[in-house]
Amino acid sequence: MFGRLSDKLQDVFKNLRGQGRITESNIADALREVRLALLDADVNFQVAKDFIARVKEKALGEEVLRSVTPGQQIVKIFHEELCALLGGDSAPLDLEKPGRILIVGLNGAGKTTSSAKLARLLKSQGRSPMLVACDLMRPAAIDQLAVLAGQIGVPVFRPEAGETDVLAVAKRAAEWCATTGGDVQIYDTAGRQEIDEPLIEELKQLRDFLQPREILLVADAATGQQAVNVAEKFHGALGLTGLVLTKLDGDARGGAALSLRSVTGRPIKFIGVGEKIDQFEAFHPDRLAGRILGMGDVISLVEKAAEAISEDEARRMEEKLRTASFDLNDFLQQFKMLKKMGPLENILGMIPGMDKIKDSSVDEKQLKRVEAIILSMTLQERARPDILNARRRQRIARGSGVHVSEVNNLILRFTQMRKMMKNMGSMKKLMAKAGAGFRM
Repeated sequence: MFGRLSDKLQDVFKNLRGQGRITESNIADALREVRLALLDADVNFQVAKDFIARVKEKALGEEVLRSVTPGQQIVKIFHEELCALLGGDSAPLDLEKPGRILIVGLNGAGKTTSSAKLARLLKSQGRSPMLVACDLMRPAAIDQLAVLAGQIGVPVFRPEAGETDVLAVAKRAAEWCATTGGDVQIYDTAGRQEIDEPLIEELKQLRDFLQPREILLVADAATGQQAVNVAEKFHGALGLTGLVLTKLDGDARGGAALSLRSVTGRPIKFIGVGEKIDQFEAFHPDRLAGRILGMGDVISLVEKAAEAISEDEARRMEEKLRTASFDLNDFLQQFKMLKKMGPLENILGMIPGMDKIKDSSVDEKQLKRVEAIILSMTLQERARPDILNARRRQRIARGSGVHVSEVNNLILRFTQMRKMMKNMGSMKKLMAKAGAGFRM
């Protein structure tokens, strides 16, 4: 989402680093570019103005102007201020008993999906969540929540068909939750295309009865300033405790993410980074700031890898790599693990310095073609690529819908990779022997 903003900011920093000496004029020019980049990303005007003022005050300090590496100092200031802007004081969910969470927002923002995603996340953390369908305006929302609850193995309360009294539903749901034995209750509520008085009144009644520990607004990041205006109105009416920002994997400019915390005074607690049920994560301001500034996000990358691959599988793969017994079956397994971690562009954005690689020849389509080629091979061919003669390669190309040259190229690259691993293994053995001889 922050591709354009990130590119512009990194160009500014590159120019600053190239300056032999940082002056007030250099900084003024750079900050002008940054302000335009923020406004272009649909960041709230006042938020952008205040942000630039804070950065300017620190950037003109003696510590920066007299520093040996002033460009790096300014990048550090930007990172600190971005963290503060995104919510450096963010806190975890308050799940004290009865552990009730009220999910609110407009239609289309992703309330129902986010409710289920949050339940899945809490379940993975050892909690026992329960889902409650309180959207009586859209019957499909009740069915949707029930289907998602079944997918993640979480109990769900469904109101009776034709029910119109949301308060009566909430009362029965609260009694059901008390007998179900869970420790977190997540209430998915109705929305509208726009905020109106009947919606606010309904949500106020639910809030007053349930006394939830958390009231989370689900906001669509792709709607830009509209999301900020919606958040202001919901907060004024209900007293939000936090925000859930969805569709952060889209192509929108992302200004909402940089404006919401400042405008509402409430932290972004979770973000949706894809459509899949597991593409939902706790929000870490410092990590997103790092991604925007091109510093990567290694911590999130490691966490995603840990979810995608077990410790035993990691040890097995390490042994195969070390002994050069890695075959195309293992190669295919690596592809599946990579897909579990999410879109390739998101993963590359977490690796410092790799955010630009999305502009190169490595993309999702290319990876899918490689996967199709391997899947068109027999198990024996994957285990023994050396038996892939011209006839077999032609069959594989037809089966995967590619040219024979692409099959040849994949096999060549794989053979080179395995040869390199074998050489590395031989070098390790040689070094070990040399070390043993030295100790003698």
